[in-house]
This record gives sequence, structure tokens and C-alpha cells, in this order.
Amino acid sequence: MNRKVLLWSVVVALGGFLFGFDTAVISGAEQSIQTYWSLSAFEHGLTVSIALIGTILGALLGRFPSEKLGRKKTLILIAVLYLLSSIGTALATNWYIFLLFRLLGGIGVGASSVTAPIYISEISPPKSRGKLVAMFQFNIVLGILVSYLTNYLIGMEGENSWRWMLGVQVVPSLIFLLMLRLVPESPRWLILKKNRIAEAEEVLKIINPEGYKEDVNMIRQDAVQVAGEEDNTTLFTRKNRFPVFLAVSFAVFNQVSGINAIIYYAPRIFEMTGLGKQSSLLSSVGIGAVNLLFTLIALNFIDRFGRRTLMMIGSFGLILTLGLVSRAFYLNDFGGLMITVLLLVYIAFFAFSQGAVIWVFISEIFPNQVRAKGQTLGSLTHWVMAAVVAFSFPMLAESLGGGNTFLFFCIMMVVQLLFVWKLMPETKGKSLEQLEHSIVMH
Repeated sequence: MNRKVLLWSVVVALGGFLFGFDTAVISGAEQSIQTYWSLSAFEHGLTVSIALIGTILGALLGRFPSEKLGRKKTLILIAVLYLLSSIGTALATNWYIFLLFRLLGGIGVGASSVTAPIYISEISPPKSRGKLVAMFQFNIVLGILVSYLTNYLIGMEGENSWRWMLGVQVVPSLIFLLMLRLVPESPRWLILKKNRIAEAEEVLKIINPEGYKEDVNMIRQDAVQVAGEEDNTTLFTRKNRFPVFLAVSFAVFNQVSGINAIIYYAPRIFEMTGLGKQSSLLSSVGIGAVNLLFTLIALNFIDRFGRRTLMMIGSFGLILTLGLVSRAFYLNDFGGLMITVLLLVYIAFFAFSQGAVIWVFISEIFPNQVRAKGQTLGSLTHWVMAAVVAFSFPMLAESLGGGNTFLFFCIMMVVQLLFVWKLMPETKGKSLEQLEHSIVMH
């Protein structure tokens, strides 16, 4: 694999690391923060979820700078947001200022879930695009695990420990900001939005030294062909109906698998099955580690087996594990570590399929002219569903009980299996322009 392309992808995927770190770091600090400002239940809930509100805003607004200023400048803006958020939350002496900086961090997360996968998909050679875009997801999972680890190492000692937990993020934010200087602008953006052909050619020459001229011609042809059509930059047209349907369905299935309910509420779920507090916290670290390991395994298979195969394997595994967890709740059968083992196996299947495939697949299926809008739609659906599931899970579990809640997730995964089997196209090994013609003509 081309070293420079790998370096660019690794740098941009650092946005994913900060995305994971920023999202999960609050889990270690939230209780101290509640005590520090004597927050009511509502204020506490707002403090934890304000970043999620930011991610929805960031996903909604992320495409505007991405289209107007370019992918690279948008990534620099995102790095600045992460940096400001970590400094501001660590030093905040006023609750409202703290909320503002947490919101900014959330906007960074939402915008990076739109811009980073687009950028990586646009600079990657077709044969390794899956692996390179999936590095973004790998870094999200790594960021989550590192935040659990730094929270654990900083510990609860001292009333200011929460400030250190949030302030540590300054280091990766600065590294991300400085490393972005090494990254060029996306050649597809340069040609399609600015007509800067010579500049784009320089970048494509590095990506594909043998066939870069052909790549330039394909992108230009695509631009000319699309320019001749009406409404070429509108997402909701007949032509884009199938990619829109795929992106929305994929993002909804990602969340109705119950993944965020399990990641956010792992200790609570383990306690529902009768595990002590200590064991349930330890089990959450296990979840982070398994998530990382199986995302890494998926990276090595996504271009070899294809996106569809990973999704088929994952769907079967999720149906089986969710069904068994639901059964355990119905029968009140929580013998030993069975639920812990089942949930760890569930995480393994999720990380190997939905977790690794989502950002890759959504970044590939839209035509060049509307890719940022399509990625925005996919990200936005993902974050709105994440907020709905995270918000409603405690109430669902209380009113319906664990058995019914996990049965619902299980049934949703049966529907996902049918979707993958009957409707999901395979995207591995094809250029973005080839995919545009095969998927849009569907």
C-alpha cells in the first residue's frame, strides 16, 4: 500500500480517535461534575447529553464547510474545536461555560463523522479503500478505550480529578492539528468544486502513479456528465433515491442493534443481572477491549471478503446473542458470567460487521457531487437514532423488562439480515465513479 496515502489516512483517522475519546471521557467524570456544581437530575442529564446534541448539530452543519472550504480546512476547524473543548471544559468555573465547551466538542465529533470518512474515501485506491476508511472506526474504538484507561489511571482521588480527565484531550487534539499540515486537499473536491486540475493531478499522481491520468479523466467526465443534468447537487432526486434509502436504513440498523444502549449502560445491564458494581465496571473495560480487537480483525477482512459478507456474518451473530440475552431475562437465568460472555460475543460480532462497515459503506455509495450531503444524511440519522436509543433505553428496560427490550433488538437484526441479503450492494474493489453508475442506475 502507498505509504503517503496510508500516512494521510492515519492522520485524518485521528479525528476518529478524538471522536471516541470525547464521547466516552464524560463517563468517568460525570459523578464528580454533578457533585461539583450540585446539579439536579435534569441538569446532570443535560451535562452528559449536551455533547450528543452537539454531534447532531455537527453532523447537520458539517457538509457546508466541507463543500465550500474543502475537506482539509474543515478538518483543521474540527481539530480547533476539539482543542477548545478540552481546554474550556478542564478550566471551566461556571456550569454554563462548561456546557458550551462540551457542546463545541460534540459539534467537532458530528462534523468529523461527516468529513473524515469522505476525505479518506476520496484519496484511497479502490482495492484498499475499505481498510483505510474503516481505520476511522478503529480509531473511534481506540479513543473510547484510551479514555476509559486514562479515567482509570487519573482515578477519583482529589476534587479536581475530573478536570484532568477532560484536559488530557489537549494532547491528541494538538497532535491532530499539527499533523493535518502534512495532508493535501481531496483531489475529487479540487476538480469538482474548484476545477483546479493541475493541483488535483499532483495528488492523484501520488495515489495512483500508473493510472492517475485515467482517474483525472474519469472524475472530469463525471463532472461534465453531471453538469449536463438538472438538479445535479440536490440529494433528494429520483436518481439518488436508492443510495439515500441505503444510507438511512444502514444508520437506523446500526442503532436498533442496541449497541449504544449496551455501551452507555453496560454497568447498569450487568447490575440488572445481579453482578456487583466492581465486576460490572470491569466488564465495561472488557467491552472496550473486545470492540477494539474485532474492529482490527474486520480491517483485515473488509477489502478481502467485502462489506456484504461481513454484514451477513455479523447479522447472524447479533441475532443469536441478542436472542440468548433476551431468553436469560425471560427465564431469570443469570448463572455465573453467562450474560457478560454473551454481551462480549455480541460486541465482537457488532465490531466485525456494523461497527467496521458503516462509515465505509455510507462514504462510498453516493455520487461525487452529493457525497458530502449523503454522508451528512447518514451521520445525522445515526446520531439522532443514537440519542433516541440512549435516552429511551432506561425507560424501556424499566417498563418492558430486559427480556422484551432485548427481543426487540433481536427482531430488528432479523430485519437487518433480510436487508443485507436482498438489497445491500457489494462495493469492494470498485472506483467511486464505477459505484456511482452501478448504484444510481439500480
